[in-house]
Formats: sequence, C-alpha cells, structure tokens
Amino acid sequence: MANLKVLFIGGSGVISSACSRLAVDSGIELSVLNRGRSTVRPLPPGVNRLRADIREPASVRDEIRDRDFDAVVDWVAFTPEHVRTDIELFRGRTGQYVFISSASAYQTPPARMPVTESTPLRNPYWQYSRDKIACEDALVAAYRAEGFPATIVRPSHTYDMTLVPFDGGWTVLGRMLAGKPVIVHGDGTSLWTLTHHDDFARAFVPLLGHPRTRGEAIHITSDDVLTWNQIAETLAAVLGVTARLVHVPSDAIAAADPEWGAGLLGDKAHSMVFDNAKLRGIVPGWRAVIPFEQGARQIAEWYLAEPARQVTDQALDAVMDKLATAWTV
Repeated sequence: MANLKVLFIGGSGVISSACSRLAVDSGIELSVLNRGRSTVRPLPPGVNRLRADIREPASVRDEIRDRDFDAVVDWVAFTPEHVRTDIELFRGRTGQYVFISSASAYQTPPARMPVTESTPLRNPYWQYSRDKIACEDALVAAYRAEGFPATIVRPSHTYDMTLVPFDGGWTVLGRMLAGKPVIVHGDGTSLWTLTHHDDFARAFVPLLGHPRTRGEAIHITSDDVLTWNQIAETLAAVLGVTARLVHVPSDAIAAADPEWGAGLLGDKAHSMVFDNAKLRGIVPGWRAVIPFEQGARQIAEWYLAEPARQVTDQALDAVMDKLATAWTV
C-alpha cells in the first residue's frame, strides 16, 4: 500500500485512531484533517497534519489547496448536509470516498439473522441511524448520477480501552466496584456483537483504494457474540467483583431516561449477529482475533490507571438507582 495517498477527516476517535496507526504502519501517505484538539488518542508519527474545520468548507479548501488523494475517509459525517459538502469538496479530487455509516442503520429489529449488507435499512427508533441512512441515500444517488466513487462502511459496536459497552462509561464500572446493582436491559439474553478497534482497522485499511469497493456497502464486525449478561459479567470479572444485575425492560429505561432509551430501542435492545462474507471476499483471510475478555481487561486497566478518568455521571447514576429499586425482585 506504499505511495497510496489517503486523507482522513478526523483520525483520533475510537475507531479512526487504530486505522490511523495501521495506515501509517502499512506505508500509506496519510494526511489527517482535524481541529487538533484530541489528547486522548494522539496521532501517530508520520502523519501529515492538516488543521481545518470540516464544517467550514472554505477553511478545508485553503488547507488542502491543490492536493488530490487516492482515498478520502470522513469519520465525522453524520447528516446528509455533511455528505453533500464532502461531495462538493472532493469531486474529481479522490479515487475513493469512504463514508463511515453505522450497522444501526439496518432494519431494527432485524427480521432475519445473520444480518448481511442486503438487509434493508430502516430504523424508526433512533434519529442518529435515520440520519446515517439519509447520508447513504445521498451517496448512492451521487454514485448513480455521476459515478462519484463512494464506499460505505458500516461498523457495529466498535470499542477501545476508553469505551465501556454500557451507557454511562465509568459510572457502570464504579457501581460494580461499589457493589451497587447494574442495570441490564431486557432479560440480558439478547445477543450483541463487539469489535475491538484494532480488529476493525485490520479489515478497514485494506479497503482503502481497493477498486472492488466503489459503489459498495460493507460492514465490518467481529464474530464475537455475547449476551448482555455475559458482557456485564466479563467486565465485573476483570474488576475482581461479582456483578449484581437488575433486569429492566428497555421501554421502562426509555421512560426514565429518553436519551439512554433511544440508543437501546434503536440499537442495543435487539440481537445483532452479522455475516462478514462480503468483507472476507475483499480482504481474504481477515478475521477478528481479540475477544471481549481481552478488551475488557484493557478497559479496566485504562480507567483504573488514572483516577481523573473515573468520572461518575451523577444524573444517570441516580436514574440507575431508581430503576434498580423499582425492578429488584
């Protein structure tokens, strides 16, 4: 992949940070355009840093000047307006434009599993997902009308050491350590797929500049499927405690905290298992190799290493207390 010129818009997020590291290690000439504010996941040495705000297209034009790219990846496009801006900025200046969508765009709940790239896109519960679907629609239209070289990538739940799978982050780990009950939606037996960001990167980077990806949608997920009970119990085990689980219907959680509930009803409340055959056809031999037991240890070690990271969301903690009291049998 040496001499491939790639631009990342963003590049220091949960998923993109691992892709930035691997892209550089693979010999890609990587430029990263962002506002330069992230300190949690610093960019790797060797990156060409471009400072501009993608929400201000004029600043982007001034920064990239006459550069062309083999691939442009926008990690921070969330609305059709963001995508349409990118089309105007990079039309004729890139051989591939990669949009990071979301597996939550798939039919929710899914009528059949495993989910494939041909599963319909429909999520009536979560605006975030509907916006991602609208972004995809805009790119498909541009590809059909003018051959705009769009590739759509749909991550599922992808995490690094900073990202606890449960809403509230450290709040849930702190409750476990304090012996307080932890809220698990439903009966805790729905199936969920977790993907470590390093595994994601090993699948994603080979897609850059790949001619078979233009006009295609591809999801990248692991085959590490656990129940939510297992996820909670795994986190508790690496903390050296036993989880006190309280099961609460997702509707009841949504009534108590609409923001928390939107992510459940629009995503996490439903079993999601994926077929990665399409990805493996393009990246032969790829498979995810990091189980959540390993990832959970990384999460625990990262939070426990620095007390400043151990921030409890007091409002959410109070909601969890009320739900635990109401639903404890």
